[in-house]
Amino acid sequence: MASVTEHEPHATHQPKKAAASGWIGSALEYYDFFIYATAASLIFPQLFFPSDNPTVAIVASLATYGVGYISRPIGAIVLGHWGDTHGRKTVLIVCMFLMGFATMGVGLLPTYQQVGILAPVLLVILRLIQGFAVAGEISGASSMVLEHAPFGRRGFFTSFTLQGVQAGQILAAAVFLPLAAYMPAESFNSWGWRIPFLLSVVVVIAGYIIRREVEETPAFAEEGQHGEVPKAPIIEALQTSWRDMLRVICMSLMNVIPVVTAIFGAAYAVQPAYGIGFSKDIFLWIPVLGNILAVFVIPYVGNLSDRIGRKPPIIVGALASGLLSFGYLYAISIHSTPLAIVMSLLMWGVVYQGYNAVFPSFYPELFPTRTRCSAMALSQNIGTAVTALLPALFATVASPGSPNIPLTVGAITFAITVIVAVAAMSARETYRVHMNDLGKPGAVPVPKPEYDRMRAQTLADAGLARS
Repeated sequence: MASVTEHEPHATHQPKKAAASGWIGSALEYYDFFIYATAASLIFPQLFFPSDNPTVAIVASLATYGVGYISRPIGAIVLGHWGDTHGRKTVLIVCMFLMGFATMGVGLLPTYQQVGILAPVLLVILRLIQGFAVAGEISGASSMVLEHAPFGRRGFFTSFTLQGVQAGQILAAAVFLPLAAYMPAESFNSWGWRIPFLLSVVVVIAGYIIRREVEETPAFAEEGQHGEVPKAPIIEALQTSWRDMLRVICMSLMNVIPVVTAIFGAAYAVQPAYGIGFSKDIFLWIPVLGNILAVFVIPYVGNLSDRIGRKPPIIVGALASGLLSFGYLYAISIHSTPLAIVMSLLMWGVVYQGYNAVFPSFYPELFPTRTRCSAMALSQNIGTAVTALLPALFATVASPGSPNIPLTVGAITFAITVIVAVAAMSARETYRVHMNDLGKPGAVPVPKPEYDRMRAQTLADAGLARS
């Protein structure tokens, strides 16, 4: 009977410290994501893209949100290479500082009224830097946590990387909501919006303190000891893992759900041109409540994926959240705040987490240690780059005054989630494959009874009841 450590790296594992490191990095990334996405929907059209045509201003502002994703594939190649050749820890610290300083830079930008066309140009440059930095964050953090986690609990520990995403958005809202609610509109539009961007310095400092305490992962350390670190990991990944990279690209299109919830949904609800009339401070609560719920749901789903596999939660989460997007947009269209909140809680807070909590373990498990960061980073960021262009597309095909906006945007959203589900169905299951065997097409999973026994032993060693 196989032991728990067979086919597993033998160096010291730090699952809790690694999970904390992944959590804080994701919190910073999506603190930025939320404040920029919110600002792009609510106030940037007026500050950086003044136009007599409100549709042009909205499309231009949402397009700058998408620009940050265009540089992600480049960042994925550079930072993924660094993570696979120099280690997960180093690249994560670099990503964090780049992201933090770029975010603070947005808070210092002059407006169009002050410097003209230079204002949106500088905004685009900072978004490109942010996109470059973020490209290595999720793949590096997921790889680090996965490689530190014990066999049988990889899904649970890596889920904290995405719990940090939700926590970052809650943190951002905790800053944005009081400002939007209590500051005079003139003051908020003039300088109050800058405060959330500048406060990212606090998260950078906290993240650095935590990340410097985490050792390099056992799996990567063993690769280095055996002289197996590749010289060109991205080329090797494209040669040996292109099918799984294509699957990850398709599954990463699931980013359409946060786009619909927090980006297009915000513009649809509050921009005067759409005529819906949600107040800014009330609408900001809708994704926040969903995120609060998601914080509790994510570890549960991550743990569930260690019991039943990675594919079922992703497939169910994709299809169900795609269907619920119709109801969410319909609730906005009929000016129903209570219904919009309920639909957001279901779509974003619960169902979407079937995908969101599991991909941080599933994606890196599809690739071997030697190319894991590069393969995941490039494929995931290509997929998210595609979805980042969707807000501008939605604002174009469902512009102010268009008929059937919920049906139009909902249909596009559901079609994308079907692609996600099909890609997940075509992938091999990975949760019962040992760390050193991951990424090998012929790897044999541990038989389910044996896996359950080994997982129970891992839980017992941690002082936990079987769950």
